[in-house]
Amino acid sequence: MPHLPPRPEYPRPHFDRSHAWTSLNGDWDFRADPAGRHTEDAADGYDQRITVPFAWETPASGIAAHWLQTAWYRRTFTVPAEWAGQRVRLHFGAVHHEAVVWVNGTEVARHEGGYTPFSADVTDALGDGEQLLTVRVHSPADKQHIVHGKQRSMPRDDYDGVCFTPSSGIWQSVWLEAHPATRLAGLRLRPTADLAGIAVDATVRGPHAGSARLELRVRGEDTAVTLEIGPDGRAVTELPVPAPRPWSPEDPHLYFVDAELTSDDGSDRVTSYTGLRSITVDGEALYLNGRRLFVRGVLDQGYWPDSGITAPDDAALRRDLELAAEAGYNLVRKHLKLEDPRFVHHADTLGMLLWAEPASPGRFSAESAARFAEQIEPMVERDGNSPAIVIWGLYNEEWGLDWDIPGDPAKQRATADAYDRLKALDPTRPVVDNSGWTHVKTDLLDWHYYDESAASWATTVADLLSGARDDFPVKLGPDYVVHKKLAVPGQPLRGLPNLNSEYGGGFTGLERAWHLRWQTQELRRHDRLAGYVYTELYDIEHESAGLLDFHRGAKDLAGVDPAHVNATTTLVLDVIPVAPGRDLLTAGRDFTVDVRVSHHGTDPVDGALHTMWSPVYAAAPEQPGSAVPECRAGAKPYALGAPVAVPAALPEGWTSGRLHLALVVEGEIVARTALDVDSRTEPHVGDDPLARQAG
Repeated sequence: MPHLPPRPEYPRPHFDRSHAWTSLNGDWDFRADPAGRHTEDAADGYDQRITVPFAWETPASGIAAHWLQTAWYRRTFTVPAEWAGQRVRLHFGAVHHEAVVWVNGTEVARHEGGYTPFSADVTDALGDGEQLLTVRVHSPADKQHIVHGKQRSMPRDDYDGVCFTPSSGIWQSVWLEAHPATRLAGLRLRPTADLAGIAVDATVRGPHAGSARLELRVRGEDTAVTLEIGPDGRAVTELPVPAPRPWSPEDPHLYFVDAELTSDDGSDRVTSYTGLRSITVDGEALYLNGRRLFVRGVLDQGYWPDSGITAPDDAALRRDLELAAEAGYNLVRKHLKLEDPRFVHHADTLGMLLWAEPASPGRFSAESAARFAEQIEPMVERDGNSPAIVIWGLYNEEWGLDWDIPGDPAKQRATADAYDRLKALDPTRPVVDNSGWTHVKTDLLDWHYYDESAASWATTVADLLSGARDDFPVKLGPDYVVHKKLAVPGQPLRGLPNLNSEYGGGFTGLERAWHLRWQTQELRRHDRLAGYVYTELYDIEHESAGLLDFHRGAKDLAGVDPAHVNATTTLVLDVIPVAPGRDLLTAGRDFTVDVRVSHHGTDPVDGALHTMWSPVYAAAPEQPGSAVPECRAGAKPYALGAPVAVPAALPEGWTSGRLHLALVVEGEIVARTALDVDSRTEPHVGDDPLARQAG
């Protein structure tokens, strides 16, 4: 069997020309150039081998060089004989940060921007037999004025404490494709407004574009059209779909469009796909295909232990989405990174919703704002066909805006300009201008609120959603807390969907699970909320905020199952918890707890409440326990149910225990939660004094 290169799968599923491609991943010659003294025509210094497509800091690359700013790559390739008479195009998925590319000594490409793809027609640089490909990459240590997301900069960014190992050089796949001189250069697919067809906008480039003809077929459907190409190199049409089948998380059905361009230069074939899916904002609610959507999201930063920002294999991209789904989430926010397009493809096929956003710079300047904005069009062009992407993000927490949108009109203009640019390219999805902090021009009003006190968390969330306050505390240092406004004057604070798009607390797995359970419960208490995004799916390097460890292994969550926390139907307890293991303090064995139902299904829910006892920190039992006499609870969709008083008593001889509560509908458990009860009412270290006073 032939040896496969790393990441051997076709890299670009949304513009698939895989019938005429070859991968250039694998072992390349590598030359470190810390002094920047080497030139393209010099053959000396290539004394190492690097595995592409892994950044040179990573063990997976075979180099593991840190703070190296300039290096060279070199390899040979042979053009397949069957490509004779075709143009040969060289593709790079992403290279951080500046790349210059030569083929046989002829410069064929220059590109700046570490997260966006680029390509070049290299045909005229080719000779006979083996071809020599050389790439020089410069990745500055000082990244403050370039887009770099969570990569560490030196000098450091303001947010260095949450940054990780840099990822320099080629970090996505490199490949060759063959096509005729007149070719398909773009195939934009969007569902029609009525979700009964596919709107197509094809772009053709080449010497015979004006006389070319484009045939489009919806695979598996009796839909085909033939179009002439307009003088602007475009062909625009709509493809009706008989018996349309909408794309949704429950049924992620995809429609593939086969495009064949015929011209005097020959035939070019490309396949793309999309789904019939709408995402709309109506007042303070989000709607997916006309049905109300509550976002249950989780943050995913796209790092792996040995391979940095490159997934070790295609299965790892898919597995992260599956892990999110297993934890009850319906959306993944890919944070400050244009992820490998195959990640988006897997979300499309699995039915996982995505929030996609570009990488940010570290400091504000005209140059850094321009570099940030330059990512927007490639992002939409590459990933816009995806039905899974339902939210576009832009800036995050004023990173690259010096943490000062409210005080600087220039930064406000840069934020509004980025929003306008993105909406002009894609008006079909909501856009978040500056996630989490002060908004300037946005479709969603989101905030990032972290708090270690369950009591003050509940109060602040309630005040934000009621309109009692329009700011929230942000801890920027050990003794430095600022109050961030939700928006600048002129940006409405009402009439938009509200999301808490980052939250979480605690340091140990036990503490984080406790905050996950109680903070998410408080979010579910408020019908006005459109969703949340929890921080985060897995640990990364020094950051231990994940539900999973860095290797995606299970952590001790003290019996908390995230899938119960994030279920469509949940139980909300009218309790202000004191501390992990001591949610409720009682003066004796007997107590009563009020229980409500939060339900985001399509039909009302009503069922019997069951209880069962276990030791504190135990996982939920398989069975629901005993039904509580005359205790039924229910709710209409998106309307918190009325409180139901549930009497309970610690088992004889127990001073503490975990009360498991379940809502059972027609024999099926549809919601679960738990309450840790302690009858020893003396204060403990770590108790929340606000909660204790409230209890």
